[in-house]
Amino acid sequence: MKLTCQTVIALVGTAIGSTVSVADTLLTHRIPAALAVEAASETVSDCAKQGYRESVVLLDADGATIISLRGDGAGIHTLDSAHDKAYTSVSFKTDTTALAERAKGESSIAPLSKLPHVMFFGGGIVIKLGDETIGAIGAAGAPGAKLDDNCAQAGLAKIRDRLK
Repeated sequence: MKLTCQTVIALVGTAIGSTVSVADTLLTHRIPAALAVEAASETVSDCAKQGYRESVVLLDADGATIISLRGDGAGIHTLDSAHDKAYTSVSFKTDTTALAERAKGESSIAPLSKLPHVMFFGGGIVIKLGDETIGAIGAAGAPGAKLDDNCAQAGLAKIRDRLK
C-alpha cells in the first residue's frame, strides 16, 4: 500500500513537471540593430532639417536600449527625456501623446506618471508588428511634443516596411 501511494505521487509529479517542460516557447520579434540605427538617424535628421536639436532613444519590447543618439547641439537632458518617452510608450503599448491626453481627463492614469521613467508627454512612439509591441522610439529636443512626435514618426516611417 505504501509503495502504491509513493508510485502515484511520483507519477503525478512527473506528469506535472513534464507538462511545464514541454510548454511552447514565446515567439517574439526583435528590431535589428541596423534598422534601429537607421530609424534613430532619420529621427535626428528630420528634426535637424527643421532647425531642432533632437536626441532619440530606441528601445526593444522589454525596455532595453537598442540605440541612443544625441543629435548635434542637443541638450544633455534630451537623452533622459527621449529614453523616458520611449520607455513609457513601450510599457503602456501606446504613443505618449495619447497617454498625455488620457492623463488630462482620467484621474486614474495620472498617478502613474509618478513611476520612475514614466513621462506622459508627446514624443514616444510605439513600434508594432501587427498587434505585437516590438519596441518604441522616444524623441526629445524640439520645442514641443507634437514636433518630437513628428520626428519620431519620420524615424519609424524610414524602417516600417522592413519590419517583419
